[in-house]
Amino acid sequence: MLFTKFTALLTVLAAAAVQATPIDLSLQPIIQPIIDDVYSPDITSPKVGDLWTVGQNQTVTWDASKVPQTNENSTGLLLLGYEDDPSAGEHLDIKDPLAVGFPISAGTVSFTVPNVTDRSDYIVVLFGDSGNASPKFTIST
Repeated sequence: MLFTKFTALLTVLAAAAVQATPIDLSLQPIIQPIIDDVYSPDITSPKVGDLWTVGQNQTVTWDASKVPQTNENSTGLLLLGYEDDPSAGEHLDIKDPLAVGFPISAGTVSFTVPNVTDRSDYIVVLFGDSGNASPKFTIST
């Protein structure tokens, strides 16, 4: 009971000590927002139904015509994955990227198709400052 009265007294004293002082906004520095250009290019290859063969060289392409100036020197990451059920998400192989460190502004990257299980629901996902997935395609041995 004594503790409750003491807490109530402290609350009243604290509330009385607080004063609402208006802020003179003319004295505040001007805050400029930082604009972050997000670039999510459309992947133009592979296309739906394309067939890749394990061990062969392949090239993934994307539309690089609208790369913002702030992203011209950005590098990319290309991952292989598959999408067997859209609600289950993209099963991306993050341990073995297809390509790393290539310029996003190039619009193309080449690599050797890895030794993977035959599937007809593979996708590639291009990461720069966002991720963009290709349509489904097939890889076979």
